[in-house]
Amino acid sequence: MDQATRPDIASDISAVDVNRVSKIFAGEQEVRALDDVSVSIRRNEFFTLLGPSGCGKTTLLRLIAGFEPPTMGSLQLGGRDISRLPPNQRPINTVFQNYALFPHMSVAGNIAFGLEMLGKPKTEIAETVDRMLRLVQMEPLRNRRTSEISGGQQQRVALARALAPHPEVLLLDEPLSALDLKLRKDMQIELKRLQHETGITFVFVTHDQEEALTMSDRIAVMSAGKILQIGSPRDIYERPAERFVANFIGESNFLDADLSGTGVALRAGGRFEARVPEGVADGPVSVLVRPEHAQVRAGSAGDGEIGGVLETVVYSGDATSVHMRLRTGELVKARMPNSPGSARDLPGEGGDVTLTIAPGAITVLKD
Repeated sequence: MDQATRPDIASDISAVDVNRVSKIFAGEQEVRALDDVSVSIRRNEFFTLLGPSGCGKTTLLRLIAGFEPPTMGSLQLGGRDISRLPPNQRPINTVFQNYALFPHMSVAGNIAFGLEMLGKPKTEIAETVDRMLRLVQMEPLRNRRTSEISGGQQQRVALARALAPHPEVLLLDEPLSALDLKLRKDMQIELKRLQHETGITFVFVTHDQEEALTMSDRIAVMSAGKILQIGSPRDIYERPAERFVANFIGESNFLDADLSGTGVALRAGGRFEARVPEGVADGPVSVLVRPEHAQVRAGSAGDGEIGGVLETVVYSGDATSVHMRLRTGELVKARMPNSPGSARDLPGEGGDVTLTIAPGAITVLKD
């Protein structure tokens, strides 16, 4: 769900502020894991740090949790500086990739443990445990040991335990990566439901683009210790700020073109209106076309059209993916939805085909 459709998000109130933070790990070779990172995460927001391995997303999560101090810069929680505050003094909980449950304890015992360490009254603990079990739909298994339940059920227990003290912020470090595909997709929806029902700010770390697009109100795309772009899933996917973001989020076709105003002339043929980011000057540019915005038909291209030859056709049930080689040598992938009884009238490999692009589907990329 886009942030614009979430009126419960306090858009003008920050839960977490990261101000020009850098993290340098000393050693034989100095490693700058974070490089002058700034971001504001709003209250009651599902915020995702997305990027490839080694981009700095988990390091940033650890700084927010207090497991690592920043080398430079500061962190604030609700306007209070927490840069040097130890983890146990921050109203923040973390769900780790391996869940870190106590296997000899029951489901209810695991959820109660943190509350007991905080010295909460027994009646409050019992009420909270009951409420958490209902929230994560684990009431029938309350007395089962966590070593005797499935991975998906263990993940629910880890979430319930982290949510029980009602922290201001919940950090989630790739908690779905150990689950199989179907369960992971189910838990994506479940996590979003839990965040919405509890009103707690979630900060989620993942390298999975689909996961980020499915759950997030906003996404920060990271690379080499920097945040490259922050925006809603729709903004990140449809209006990527630069080539790395476009390439990392979803499938992409990159084509060479010449920009003049808001129009582009593709080197392979055809002129189109395009979305042009601020600061991009007229001249040679690279443009993005998503495969679902491209169509391929049989036949040679006419004047002003984009021609090429067919390379491969892949049927995948709901869609047909077509790869064609343009006369410039560029390879383009088109993904066309299938309807009942539909058949693609395409030539064999090496046959002439023509590419069409949906209006408004071309985005000019910054270098």
